[in-house]
Amino acid sequence: MPASEKLPVRTKLGFGVADLGGNLFFTAMGFWSMNYLTDTVGIPAALAGMAVMVAKIWDAVTDPMMGYISDRTISRMGRRRPYMIFGAVPLLLASWLFFTAPNLQGNAALTAWAIATLCLLNTAYTVVNIPYGSLTPELTKDYHERTSLNGYRFGFAVIGTILGAAVVLPMVAAFGSRRAGFSAVGLTFGLVMAVTALITGLSVKERPHDGDRPKGFFKTYAVVFKNKPYLVLLFTYMLNLAAINFLSGILVYYFKYVYNNEGLTTMAMVLLLVIAMVFIPISVFVSKRIGKKRTYQICFTLMSIACMAIFFFGHTLGPAFTLAMMALAGVGLGFEYVPPFAMLPDAIEVEAQRTGQRREGAYYGIWTFVAKLGQSVATALMGFILALSHYVPDAVQTPQTLFAIRLLVGPIPTVIMIAALVLIEFYPIDEKTYAAIMAGGHKE
Repeated sequence: MPASEKLPVRTKLGFGVADLGGNLFFTAMGFWSMNYLTDTVGIPAALAGMAVMVAKIWDAVTDPMMGYISDRTISRMGRRRPYMIFGAVPLLLASWLFFTAPNLQGNAALTAWAIATLCLLNTAYTVVNIPYGSLTPELTKDYHERTSLNGYRFGFAVIGTILGAAVVLPMVAAFGSRRAGFSAVGLTFGLVMAVTALITGLSVKERPHDGDRPKGFFKTYAVVFKNKPYLVLLFTYMLNLAAINFLSGILVYYFKYVYNNEGLTTMAMVLLLVIAMVFIPISVFVSKRIGKKRTYQICFTLMSIACMAIFFFGHTLGPAFTLAMMALAGVGLGFEYVPPFAMLPDAIEVEAQRTGQRREGAYYGIWTFVAKLGQSVATALMGFILALSHYVPDAVQTPQTLFAIRLLVGPIPTVIMIAALVLIEFYPIDEKTYAAIMAGGHKE
C-alpha cells in the first residue's frame, strides 16, 4: 500500500472494534480489580497489590516473547490475525475465572489464587492484544492516516471503557451478591472481548510483509531499546497510564467513603468517558493543526488541573463540584487516547527505515508490557498506601485514611502527569521529520 493511500472506512471499523473488548479488560483491571480483590475476595490491600505486581513480573516474560513470536510467524492468514482468532476463547475463559471469587480460607491461599488467575488472564490478553496492536503500522504508512485509523480505534475503545465503567455496579447489584455479580461481569466482559477480537481477526486483511524476518530474540530487543524516540514515547505512556489508573482506581473509594455514596462512582466514570468520547474526533482535528505531541500535552495539563481541584475542594464543595471536575478530566482524556498510538508507528518507522527489518510485534510487546506495568504499579502502590493508612473495607474510615484517598485522587496522579508532560517534550518526530524518514533522508 503506498504511503499516501487512504484506508476504506470498513477497514478502519473492522480494525477498531477489537479495542472495544480490549478496553473492557483495561477498565476491569484499572477501575475494579483492586476493589474486587479487597472488598469481594477479601484479600488485604497490601497483599492484593503484591498479587498484581507478581503478575506483572510474569508479563515481563510473556509480552516481549509474544511480540517476537508474532514477528516471526508465517501463515496464510498473516503474522497477527491467527493469534486474535485462536486466542479469543481462552481470553473469555480466563476473564470469567479471575472474576469468580473462590471459596478458599486464609490470606495465603487467596493471594496464591489471585496471582495464578491474574497471570492466566494477562497471558490470554497478551496473546490477543499484542498481535492486534502490531497491525497498526502494517495497515498504513501515511502520517495523518494513522491518526485517523487510531481515531476509529479509540472511538471503540471509549465505548468499551464506558460499558466497563457503567455496567459493573448495576450488574453486581442485580445479582444481590458481589460474588455472583462479579462472576457475571467476568463472563460478560470475556464474551465481548472474544467476539470483538474475532471480528477484527476475520475482517481485517494484513498487507504482505515487506521486511526481513527478525533474526534472534535478544538481538531484536537490543535494537528496540536503541530507538530513542520510541523510548521517550514508551515511558511517557507508562506514566500516562499510571496516573490515570490512580485516578480511576481510587474513584470508587472516594465516592464510597468521602461522600458515602458509592453509586455516584458510575455517574462519575460515565461522565468522564462520554466527554472523552466527544473530544476524541476533536483531538484528531487538533492534532493535524498543532501536531501529535502538543495535542498529547493538552491531556496532561487539563487532567492535572482537574485532579488538584478535586483534592483541594472536592471534599468541602461536594459531589456536584467533583462531577464537574470529572467532566474537565474527560476533556483531557479525550486528548489522551489517539496521540500516543498515532506517534508509536512513526517511532517504529525510524528503525525500520534504518535496518530494513520490521519488528512491530517486538515493539508492541514491550509497549503492552510497560502499559500494564504502569497500571499495575499504580494499583500496587494504591494498595500499599491504603494499607498504611489503615483502610478497613466497608467501615467508617479514619481521617488519616480519607486523606490518603484524597492524595490518591489529586497530588499523586498530578505529579506523574507533569513528569509525562515534560518527558514527551523530548519526542523528536513531527510531520516534517517523518517525511524525511520515509524519503530515506533521516538516520536515527
